[in-house]
Amino acid sequence: MREVAIIGVGMNKWGELWNDSLRDIYVDAAIEAIKDAGVDHVDGMYIGSMTPGLFVGQEHIGSLMADYLGMKGLPCTRVESACASGGVALKSAFLEVASGHSDIVIAGGVEKMTDCSGDDATYALATAADQEYEVFHGATFPGLYAMMARRHMHDYGTTREQLAHVAVKNHKNGAKNPKAQYPFEVTLEEVMTSVMVADPLRILDCSPITDGAACVVVADLATARKICKKPIVKITGIGHATDSIALHSRESITRLDAVTTAAERAYKMAGKKPTDIHFAEVHDCFTIAEIIVAEDLGFFKKGEGGKGAESGETHIGGRIPINPSGGLKSKGHPVGATGIAQAIETVNQLRGDAGARQVKGAKVGMTQNMGGSGGSCVIHIMEVI
Repeated sequence: MREVAIIGVGMNKWGELWNDSLRDIYVDAAIEAIKDAGVDHVDGMYIGSMTPGLFVGQEHIGSLMADYLGMKGLPCTRVESACASGGVALKSAFLEVASGHSDIVIAGGVEKMTDCSGDDATYALATAADQEYEVFHGATFPGLYAMMARRHMHDYGTTREQLAHVAVKNHKNGAKNPKAQYPFEVTLEEVMTSVMVADPLRILDCSPITDGAACVVVADLATARKICKKPIVKITGIGHATDSIALHSRESITRLDAVTTAAERAYKMAGKKPTDIHFAEVHDCFTIAEIIVAEDLGFFKKGEGGKGAESGETHIGGRIPINPSGGLKSKGHPVGATGIAQAIETVNQLRGDAGARQVKGAKVGMTQNMGGSGGSCVIHIMEVI
């Protein structure tokens, strides 16, 4: 199996993009990634997108995007794994290059979520939960994660303030990210007094509805060495796993087994352990998600993730910086594109191109992209060489 590197990155400014279509935002991100890579052709493309059919009424987006990118005839496949679609698209591109079938492949992600009503967006997102046993009975993702938060608070003493510290930290980072949907800081008091969504989660504990796209160009290492004018970022570990979609089917709702399993596989492939990771981009769809994920990745003992957020260990400059991009909470969460945006932040950090968000001395980074309430998870470990 060949070694694989990311040689180009591209991402549009995320937010409520009323004047741009699904194809517009994807093509903009793809062109930026191709220019950054400095390539004159690609051999294939994978696009992560959770449910464009429900959000904008458009399926068959592989063909659509190849055509509007000016690459009609290019083999292009849409990839779906709920909110982990982008991460699985990157894994798919990695495998195509690693196998030797192709040398240069685009891995992208896109979602246009604001062209439908709030109720329709809620319905579309809920398709990633168990329809018969959760959604039929009125469960929403804020409600599901609220149950996880309540149980975590009961079992481990996690506090409402610790949840808020995650949001404060991620907005502080996102305020330094020019591509973020919400590039502003929030205070602990603002989070704690924001509108209640599902007790104990308030609106500032929740990631937003977002329009956005992101793309990376991956290549075999030999090609990367010939082309790259910037530091080369190699993908050294990948882990992918699934779990029961429904919370009631799990042994514990304070543990994400898909995350633990995917992490074990990624660490083994990369020959790393949690203490070797210099920073991580994780799936903070809700503040409690970042806390549980940080524990299940091995950065904290079970039940101590909240304390880590409160003490500053997860801040830039802390022991293990988490979500220097601002995370889903501040950067935004166009569900199909999130996993690719995590990879872009990781590449920028490892290249030393993250500006005011730069993690000093970053050489090894991790992305953790998750579908639904943890029914799927894909993890990538990357190193600069």
